[in-house]
Order: sequence, then C-alpha cells, then structure tokens
Amino acid sequence: MNVRPLHDRIIVHRLEEGEQQIGGIIIPDTAKEKPQQGTVIAAGNGKVNDDGKRVPLDVKAGDRILFGKYSGQEIKLDGQEYLIMKEDEVLAVIEDKTEKKPAVIKGQTNKKTKKTTTKKSKR
Repeated sequence: MNVRPLHDRIIVHRLEEGEQQIGGIIIPDTAKEKPQQGTVIAAGNGKVNDDGKRVPLDVKAGDRILFGKYSGQEIKLDGQEYLIMKEDEVLAVIEDKTEKKPAVIKGQTNKKTKKTTTKKSKR
C-alpha cells in the first residue's frame, strides 16, 4: 500500500528500543514508555504560505528524527503501527557522524597555508 501524506505531514515508523530492566526487574510491554525516535517513511510536498508558494519540508524520507512524547496520531497500515504528524512536531533530526560534512564558516577555511620565504642570495 502506497500512502502519501498531504502538505506538511510526515509518516514516521517509531524505533523500537531494547528490553528495559530497572534494578533487575523486567518491565512489561504495557508499562514501557514508547520511544521518541523514529524514521521518516514518507513526507508531504510542503506547506503553502500566504503568497501561494509551497515551502518544502526540512525532513525527508529516511531521516531519523526526535519527536515529543504526545506527538502525532497513531495509525495502522498493513499490520504495522505508524505515526502521522506535522513537521512542526519534529524536535530534531539525528545526523550520522560518518556522513557529517564539515561546516564552512565564511572567511575561514580548513586548509593550512604554507609560508613561503624567499632567500636572499649573497653577492
């Protein structure tokens, strides 16, 4: 089943956390808090502003995100549970450190410059 969210909504698959133990006591599934991390499965085309222009979303399919405890609406598609929420409810995008590119600050570079000196010849 293909589902495409409208406007500024996204569909998120909640990430499952490992089994929680507190002081050697195993917490049952019904008492566990739901994780607040997920992977974006699909994203809408963006919100339409007052001028009638479409503003694209900051998140895209495949992004790993953090969201609030009570964010979104739970839906069930093909036996899987998903959340559908507005982009405004996303708190942060988790970036992988291996993919991270260095930020370039205007006026600064990462290159080291060689100092060149000219030797004066003895005459």
